Amino acid sequence: MYLTGRERQLIDYLLAQKGPIPIRELAENLDVSERTVHRDINQLLTTLENYGVTIQKQSGIGISLSGSPEQKEQLKASLLQQTHTDFTPDERKVMILITLLEANEPIKLMAMATNVDVTIATISHDLDTIAPFLEKFDLQLIRRRGYGVKIEGSEANKRAAISALISDYVDESDLLMLLRENIERKSQTVTDTISNRLLGLVDQNKLHAIEQTIDRVKHEIPYQLADSAYIGLVVHLTLAIERVQKGENIDFDTDYLTELKQSEEFAIAETILEELEQVFQMKIPRAEVGFITMHLLGAKLRKDHTPFLEENMLNIGVQTKELMAYVSESMRMNVTQDKQMLYDLVAHLKPAMYRLKQNMPIKNPLLANIKQDYPTLFHVLDEGVKQVFPNIRFPEEEVGYLVLHFASAMLRVEEDVSVHALVICSSGIGTSKILASQISQHIPEIQSVDHTSLFAMENQALNHYDIFVSTVPIEHFKEDYILASPFLTDADIYEIRKQVRQKKMQVGLSQNPSFSSQKIETVNKEERMNQIKKIEQYAKVIYTIVKGFKLEKLTKTPSKESMLYDICEKLSTREIVRHVQALYQQLLDRAEIGGLAIPNTNMALFHARSEHVLEPSFTIHVLDVPMPLEGMDQTVINVENVLLMLSPKSLSEEGLEVLSHISELLIRDENHRLIFQSKDAEQIHQLLIQRLDQFLTSK
Repeated sequence: MYLTGRERQLIDYLLAQKGPIPIRELAENLDVSERTVHRDINQLLTTLENYGVTIQKQSGIGISLSGSPEQKEQLKASLLQQTHTDFTPDERKVMILITLLEANEPIKLMAMATNVDVTIATISHDLDTIAPFLEKFDLQLIRRRGYGVKIEGSEANKRAAISALISDYVDESDLLMLLRENIERKSQTVTDTISNRLLGLVDQNKLHAIEQTIDRVKHEIPYQLADSAYIGLVVHLTLAIERVQKGENIDFDTDYLTELKQSEEFAIAETILEELEQVFQMKIPRAEVGFITMHLLGAKLRKDHTPFLEENMLNIGVQTKELMAYVSESMRMNVTQDKQMLYDLVAHLKPAMYRLKQNMPIKNPLLANIKQDYPTLFHVLDEGVKQVFPNIRFPEEEVGYLVLHFASAMLRVEEDVSVHALVICSSGIGTSKILASQISQHIPEIQSVDHTSLFAMENQALNHYDIFVSTVPIEHFKEDYILASPFLTDADIYEIRKQVRQKKMQVGLSQNPSFSSQKIETVNKEERMNQIKKIEQYAKVIYTIVKGFKLEKLTKTPSKESMLYDICEKLSTREIVRHVQALYQQLLDRAEIGGLAIPNTNMALFHARSEHVLEPSFTIHVLDVPMPLEGMDQTVINVENVLLMLSPKSLSEEGLEVLSHISELLIRDENHRLIFQSKDAEQIHQLLIQRLDQFLTSK
């Protein structure tokens, strides 16, 4: 059979749907008019019947393909085996990208035009349209007369672009089956379909060798990998090995690599790299450990909501609160106190930020629907992430995921909200009743539908209705209304459903005490920025303290002096303090002023605010032999746990408030004191995380 590129695209799209799809949506996705879609469908009827597949049309809902699973699979297979040169514009751009990303030398326009059977002018126009895609990966399209066309940029970014193309244009199921060796390549001879051309970039033998390597170390990964994450890692490594073997260099930011070394995933990535070096008998650049770590961090699936003080979640937590405040003010509704949403967003953003920083591909199959259903929220979040995360580029796919989080919070209150509609026509007799009946049939979310005429409308209690639908234009009508056909079209149904959702959200939020009692107040911009700055200061200090907390055992400390000196030396090796002798003397001088042992405990709290302290710190040092020290109540107390709290001289007021809060925890209640005396580092660390999390959330 011969099909045009658009006809193939139309069948592909219908095969991928699980139910009817509106003609309007098909037209938007194919970038043609609804009339063109209708014409193409009529031309396809005979071709589809040859495979036992028919087109089902449902008025007001859309169209779908009808046939057995076997018949649809046969149709799909025929599409894949069809040799064609009539590419759709989208397919043609992908073919150009593949060709340029694979090439090491410039390619002439004539060669590219011949490859996809179009004119040089068309290729030139296509190159204009692919430039924005390349910019997402910090790649530049170089075009010079007499030179040709070439993509310039780092190898890591080229690999990221190829991975993104594979993610966007190759079905996940195809890649999974390829990994599991359950299928042969679709056709060894067909190399001109997009899917096959992209799969051709992935060496199958390498793919399986890498998969076996991942399987051998998978038990070390303390969480399950989703299929998409597993595929992404295996494909990334396959492309990396391929390009390293070609002598292409890989770079990774050294500062960022140092940061990644703190994660448990880094050690797993090192094991994977060492295994791969043995399998392929080659030296792989150490930078690749960074990329593997990124994939593992990006793939982490959390089953519970951990406090956002864990690891580097704190900074993300602060920025998330800023984003929630921005959306609340922009949408005129308050979600800033929704703690569940805060944790959900932080758990989502932590791995997402890793992916974004390294231009790793993000796929969002719901993006088109999200933009259609929540256009205002999408726009607000698209602007919000630019302000809150100015140094990170958020693609639309990631913004779409954020929209879902915010929308779910806003829609939680919808279920108990009733929506009532009024249908208006010129006479109120025929067309309005027909339209009201159709609305009740197609949009059951509306609890009641009344109808009236244009002239009787002024006698209606309009405040009883949430949505107004009219078959005629209404002059001087103060309410928003939808102008619809007497016989509902797909577009009408879409618009009415959209307004129903918005009204439910609006009414629900106004009725919900958790939102209505917290209306956003108009505040001075400078005041808001100062508040955000203060939260950032709290967050930085808390993160530093939690990250640097340590419980250490001290041996051979016969005196207070030797004990303090030993502690200062240990902190110096960790680069928390400098000038050990000077700080030691300050601590000793403070101890001479008054007792530091805490009554009714085995603890003593030493503290100093000094120019010799580089960062705020809270540590516990356990003595092997109890030491008698003067207590705060002037009694002698046998001390087993020495607590040391240090602050730089220049620490902010917010930072000092955090340290003061920790001091308060030591004496808050018996349970807290018992935990701090327990000598159990993990239990004490968890208590710090939980209580400082609560402290920050309250700000």
